[in-house]
Amino acid sequence: MKKALKEILSTSIYILFVLCAVYLVIHFVGQRTQVLGSSMEPKLSSEDNLIVDKISYRFHEPERFDIIVFPFRYEDNTYYIKRIIGLPGETVRIDEEGNILINGEVLEENYGKEVIQSPGRAYEEIRLGDDEYFVMGDNRNNSTDSRDPSVGNIKREEIIGRAWLRIWPLDKFGLIKHR
Repeated sequence: MKKALKEILSTSIYILFVLCAVYLVIHFVGQRTQVLGSSMEPKLSSEDNLIVDKISYRFHEPERFDIIVFPFRYEDNTYYIKRIIGLPGETVRIDEEGNILINGEVLEENYGKEVIQSPGRAYEEIRLGDDEYFVMGDNRNNSTDSRDPSVGNIKREEIIGRAWLRIWPLDKFGLIKHR
């Protein structure tokens, strides 16, 4: 009887330890998320499963071209995945030719799938606050991003983490290159 009680207690402590470890990893280190939609094509496709790194931004600030995950403000349990284009304190504008201008200079980048057709709210210059980021999907003409008022500028505190590892589909398994 004493041996069985000791075994139950030992197993219970082990299960509690595992559950606590899983909780800590999910809430502070990494989290699985699934891409839905084509806004990040060709880099990420619908149904891709990713691990989001939630810890690195505790040690450094997000950088231009990082692919980040953040919650959609108007729908619970909905997260967006986009690329950082504008950094805190910068101005962002998209001109008639579809060029992205950062502080008045054309941003040299090759992530956009095609020429931007609609600048949205970036038709006029947008000044980012000290804790705000301007984000866009790589599939620029099929992305609800900072150009849309429903998304707007993303505050630093809203960023959950950085896309780190694609775990599904297996033939695309690997670290996600941001640059």
